[in-house]
Amino acid sequence: MNIVVLDGKTLNPGDNPWDDLASLGELTVHDRTAPSEVVERARDADILLTNKTRLPAEVIEALPKLKLVSVLATGYDVVDVAACARRGIPVSNVPGYGTASVAQHVFALILELANEAGAHDAAVKAGEWRGPDWCFWKRPVLELAGRTMGIVGLGSIGRAVAHLAHAFGMRVVANSRSRRDMLPYPGFAWLDLPELFAVSDVISLHCPQTKDNAGFVNKKLLERMKPEAMLVNTARGGLVNEADLADALNAGAIRGAGLDVVSVEPIRSDNPLLAARNCIITPHMAWASREARRRLMVVTTENVRAFLAGKPLNVVNGLT
Repeated sequence: MNIVVLDGKTLNPGDNPWDDLASLGELTVHDRTAPSEVVERARDADILLTNKTRLPAEVIEALPKLKLVSVLATGYDVVDVAACARRGIPVSNVPGYGTASVAQHVFALILELANEAGAHDAAVKAGEWRGPDWCFWKRPVLELAGRTMGIVGLGSIGRAVAHLAHAFGMRVVANSRSRRDMLPYPGFAWLDLPELFAVSDVISLHCPQTKDNAGFVNKKLLERMKPEAMLVNTARGGLVNEADLADALNAGAIRGAGLDVVSVEPIRSDNPLLAARNCIITPHMAWASREARRRLMVVTTENVRAFLAGKPLNVVNGLT
């Protein structure tokens, strides 16, 4: 079996060997692949692995040997799963590998917005602590205990964030399509989006992006937020109307935003959030702890092994 990895650099920059996967077939790993290169590189692939390289219907149709698409992530919106289903090609993903890492990153962003440790470190090193006072702060530090965390999308990552918020002494409220179970925290409630945006001190997005919710965090919802509220997005950049968020930040309408995702990645130089006030942007790295990347490699290898044994795992397009 020919196994081709289209964009392996983020999963294995040198510390996460491909050896186990290579034992399952003839493995070719590309660090990254441009859209114009996909068909040529994947032409002879029986099994194709992708993280963020898109596989639209026209690419799927151009790959006659393809038997399995294995996504190196939990989200699989980069693949036209319906086109794969029409061809009888299962698409597998890796659920849950990054839950703890993403939740940890959410709080790294929240704590930087609340405490601004980085900004104060820079101020000290710039000489601002050589004055007459034994301490100073650039603007008021916020205590999370007693504040409200609003979570949009209560899947595994949303629930992990809720658990951490509760540990910080925060009240948790949520909005989710499924509303499966109440969380066992005092004051927990399901809220509609307008109310959640109005009552929350921190809003963290954890829902998948669909054609129906693209840009749903817009001027109308942002105007409902408290002046000291913070928006955190580690889900998908397209959930947020970036121009509206930049306007809200620059007007001082909310305290700040912490973003690990943007609408176009890598970020473009004309993205208005690059120049917005109190906006922290990290390069889609919340998932990328060494431990999470190792779990991703292990489960991906198991997905391929299971497919070769005729018992595919973690299939997202109904072909088992």
